[in-house]
Amino acid sequence: MDDLLIRYSQLGDIFDFFSMGVMVLSPERKIISLNQSAEVITGYEASDLVGRNCSDSLMDSLCGGTCSYLQAVAAGRKSGTMDIEVTGRDHETRNITRIVSPVYGPDDAPAGCIEIFQDHSALKDLLERVRHDDRRLKLILDNLDIGVLTVDRGGHIAFFNQTAENITGFSRGDVLGKSCRTVLGDPSSPGMLLFDETIADGQARSSSESELRTRNGQIIPVRANFMALKNEDGRIVGGLATLTDLSLKYQFNSEIKGRYTFYDMVGKDPAIQKIFEIIPVVAASNATILIEGPTGTGKDVLAKVIHNASSRAKNPLVKVNCAALPDNLLESEMFGYVKGAFTGADHDKPGRFQDADRGTIFLDEIGDLPLSLQAKLLRVLEDREFYPLGSRKTVKVDVRIISATNQHLGQLVQQRRFREDLFYRLNVMRLELPPLKERRGDIPLLISHILKRLSVTRDTRAENFSNEAMDVLLNYDFPGNVRELENIIEHALIVCQGEIIERHHLPLALQKGIAPLMPAENTELIGETVGSSEKDQIVDMLQKYSWNKGKTAAALNINRTTLWRKLKKYNISP
Repeated sequence: MDDLLIRYSQLGDIFDFFSMGVMVLSPERKIISLNQSAEVITGYEASDLVGRNCSDSLMDSLCGGTCSYLQAVAAGRKSGTMDIEVTGRDHETRNITRIVSPVYGPDDAPAGCIEIFQDHSALKDLLERVRHDDRRLKLILDNLDIGVLTVDRGGHIAFFNQTAENITGFSRGDVLGKSCRTVLGDPSSPGMLLFDETIADGQARSSSESELRTRNGQIIPVRANFMALKNEDGRIVGGLATLTDLSLKYQFNSEIKGRYTFYDMVGKDPAIQKIFEIIPVVAASNATILIEGPTGTGKDVLAKVIHNASSRAKNPLVKVNCAALPDNLLESEMFGYVKGAFTGADHDKPGRFQDADRGTIFLDEIGDLPLSLQAKLLRVLEDREFYPLGSRKTVKVDVRIISATNQHLGQLVQQRRFREDLFYRLNVMRLELPPLKERRGDIPLLISHILKRLSVTRDTRAENFSNEAMDVLLNYDFPGNVRELENIIEHALIVCQGEIIERHHLPLALQKGIAPLMPAENTELIGETVGSSEKDQIVDMLQKYSWNKGKTAAALNINRTTLWRKLKKYNISP
């Protein structure tokens, strides 16, 4: 048994390449070895601890007052994993994953314990040599929070850990014995090229950032490291790859900094896939773009993705909601004004077009732009210049225009509510986002993506939906589309205190199978059954809530943007 523990003590040198601490204990819990990474994490020198009982020095600081080794032995052969915060003797605090794995002898008697400490602040380089067929080592690798897969000399997958399953969406049964191309992509993909080269010459390689297509077709950002596996004679017998999912990094940037990327666009529906395919081409150009789609389908996110993928990404993206500003303010807001242009204009004020110079301007709800301003916008598109309100001098700007609408501009042109010449100038590149009910197959993907993104900035334990809750969502029409789905998930995260979101955590109307009161965009009457006209209802509600538009919109079960359109349509003012 001593020989067995000495052999495992040699793992410390190997795992030092991972910056992972390894400590080997005897059956009596005496410390046999401590590698350099464990010294750094614990703050102790090996000479201080070897030969001593671990409970004398580390029970409180590293073990939390309980012996995980004894607990693991009592539970059978299973390894134990926990995330803990450790303050070393250098007073530096580290968040680490601790894996406790009992070692058993030929007679199945406990022969000691191996403890692995993974410091999340440092996972460097790669393992240089491991026993390709070591089942105990595979047990340890299976508990790491990075994806690990190994292949034989022919590139067939021999090992696939739990985290690799979580990252890729493939189960072990799907991939074991199959080519690693199943997971890493075709032979010409960057990951496969690096892996093939590594197995060929034995030199470790890494990709700081690359992409991986999951089983359900989603593209996710990953960091991959590759190394060759050698036998005891030093001959290459296969390869090992580690995968780190970088999705949270991008989701954090999206949530906190508003830096949306391709990874924020999720879907495998053919209509969405066509948009994904064309986005890189569109983003690389300076073409004017028109995005059409129902409310809540993600038109603003798509505009941000295009801007952030373009050569203008370092310059501003300025958004103007054409339906949320009264007509008398919209012109000065978009094009600015000079001192003395009107009463109260005591200084020059640049407009949104000037703010967006050398960047992108996003004109949301473009179908609600007044005809009086459409001619001025047409000149900006044609000449890249305009007159600020009250000025006799033109201002030149270098701006890319992305517009969006939940209406059909072609129909508005036929109704003479939108200029035909402006429509053709805006419609250089048209992208149409379908409603969520037409791409139901994407609902599970979107749920997973939104759940991860919302979890980035919220202290939540929920990780999945129960089958019953998922069944409710899959059979709902989502009149509010992706935005409504996100609101439902946010509601569930607030209510749920456990790890699984159940049906009773969903909004009450959804539980009962009642669709929320959300009128379609083309609905002319808000409440025809009440026996009054739409205009009268709006006026009544405005008076009831002292012309507070937010409360009025909520009472009418419409959003503020729709209310603004109705006010303009019926010329309603205090």
